Amino acid sequence: MEIENEDALPTSNQALDPDLQKKHLSMLERLSNRHQSRLENSLALRSDSNSSSSSSSSAFLSRFSDSKRSIESQIAQSRLNHPTELSKLRSHLDNISASISDLEKLVAESSYFLPSYEVRSSLKTVSDLKQALEILNSELIPRKKFSFKNKASKKDPITEPTETTLEVSNSVSISHERLSLPVRDSPGFKNKKGEILVKDFKGSELGEFTLLDLDSCEVRLIGSVRALFMHKLRNCSVYAGPVTGSILIEEAEDCVFVMASHQIRIHNVKMSDLYLRVRSRPIIEDCNGVRFAPYCLSYEGVEEDLRDASLDEETGNWANVDDFRWLRAVQSPNWSVLLENERAEMVNIANLGGGTEGN
Repeated sequence: MEIENEDALPTSNQALDPDLQKKHLSMLERLSNRHQSRLENSLALRSDSNSSSSSSSSAFLSRFSDSKRSIESQIAQSRLNHPTELSKLRSHLDNISASISDLEKLVAESSYFLPSYEVRSSLKTVSDLKQALEILNSELIPRKKFSFKNKASKKDPITEPTETTLEVSNSVSISHERLSLPVRDSPGFKNKKGEILVKDFKGSELGEFTLLDLDSCEVRLIGSVRALFMHKLRNCSVYAGPVTGSILIEEAEDCVFVMASHQIRIHNVKMSDLYLRVRSRPIIEDCNGVRFAPYCLSYEGVEEDLRDASLDEETGNWANVDDFRWLRAVQSPNWSVLLENERAEMVNIANLGGGTEGN
């Protein structure tokens, strides 16, 4: 060990003095002990940190595996023994869907301490479970062909839908992996152009909401909902209160999204701005020209809604984006942080006026 103070080193004359030599050796011993103590403290802190992270990961994996097995068992048992009454069958399937959403929420809440490969593996498992539920849903409740229009049914007028529905047949090339939760009975705004669309979730029990095939529309969603699906949006602005589960955006261009959620996945989105508050890192795939900024939405009661959804704290994850199509160590060119002087100010959707209240 080097000693920076040259005066502390003994000269040839000092070495002859036993007292000075003893003091010098004592000083070296103190410096050595101090260095060893700092080293041990540093190693102890590092060990505690690694141990804590490892313990949290182990607890997550155990809970995740138990939930996964339970959901797989429910799906398997449903094929052998399920309610025969349609309303009870749909309620049964909705319960399984809610369990999958809870599992997805668990991944989102745990993503900050999990390794990236573990997050991806867990999300893939959730996606597989969603697809399995979709297949089960198709087997137990046969679907009609893909249609955006209400059609009169001569054979079964009782089951005629009262609103436009999204029916997915095997011939339609919509990814089941991404739009895998049953959406055919999901309420939402669909097939609209040039409209202001308003929906207030306060007091409702809606679990999922869908925005489908919108062009040049402004959407205002007040209150909280469990899941939000968006597909085929062009030149739209979407202002949404907190989503307690996940948001999925697929195929959007020239849009502005202001949203808060526990998890968000963005696929095939181009030239759009996203103002987010999110518990886990946003995931993008096959995107380009997307820019991110912090959540900036306001309406009466928004703070309470955010608090109830456990989204009242800003995590900063809006700027921690994972591009699943960009595996290099350098920054992905497909997304960027929106410059402060180009960001929108706080948007109070209650003051925008106009609009048509949705169902």
